[in-house]
Amino acid sequence: MFSSRNLELRKMVVLAMLSAVAFVLVATIRIPVVAFLSYEPKDVAIAMGGFIFGPLAALLMSVVVSLVEMVTVSADGFYGLLMNIIATCSFVCTAAFIYKRKRTLAGAVIGLIAGIAVNVPVMLLWNYLVVPLYLGAPREAVAGMLVPIFLPFNLVKGALNAAFIMILYKPLITALRKTGVLSQTSQQNQEQTGLNSSIKKYLGIILVAGFVILTCVLYVATVLRG
Repeated sequence: MFSSRNLELRKMVVLAMLSAVAFVLVATIRIPVVAFLSYEPKDVAIAMGGFIFGPLAALLMSVVVSLVEMVTVSADGFYGLLMNIIATCSFVCTAAFIYKRKRTLAGAVIGLIAGIAVNVPVMLLWNYLVVPLYLGAPREAVAGMLVPIFLPFNLVKGALNAAFIMILYKPLITALRKTGVLSQTSQQNQEQTGLNSSIKKYLGIILVAGFVILTCVLYVATVLRG
C-alpha cells in the first residue's frame, strides 16, 4: 500500500505534467475562429486533472497556467488572466464536480454538458463587463456581439473540449496506471463503468465525439467565418 506522502507526490507529478501540457497547448495552438476570438485546447488538459483529482485541482491548474500564460505568451494582461480563469473554471470545475460524485460514463457526459451550460451564460456576462474595458469599445457595440458572436463561439469551444476529453481521458488514465504514475489503489481505480469502459463503448464514444468535432469544424467554416 502506498503511503500518503507517496500518493501526494504522485498527485503533484500528474498535475504538474498536465499543467505543462496545458501551457504548451495554449502557446502553440491558437486557431482563429471569429472576430478576435480563437480556440486553444488547454482546457482539455486541465479537465483531465479535474476528472482525476477533483474540481479544486482543476482550479489550481487554471490559475497557475493562466498566470504563466500572462507573463509569457499573452499580451492581454490582467484582463486576459481574469477571463482565462473564469472561462476555464466555469467549464472544467463544473464538469469535475459532477464527475467526482458520479464516476460513470453518464456522470462524465452530464458533467461536461453541465460545464458547457454554466460556461456559456457566465462568459456572456463577463464578456459584456470586461470586453469594453479591454478593447476600449462602447458597451452597446459589445452587447450587439453577444448573441451572434460570443454565444456560438463558446458553444463550439465547449463542444470541442468535451469531445476531446471524452476521446483522450481513457487512454491517459490507462497510460498513467501502466507506468505507475497513478496508483492502482487510488480513488480513481474504483470507477466501475465510467470512462474506463469496454472497447465497444469506447469506440462508440470516439464515433460520437468525432461527429461533434466534425460538426463544430463545419459550423465554424461555413457560419462563423462566413
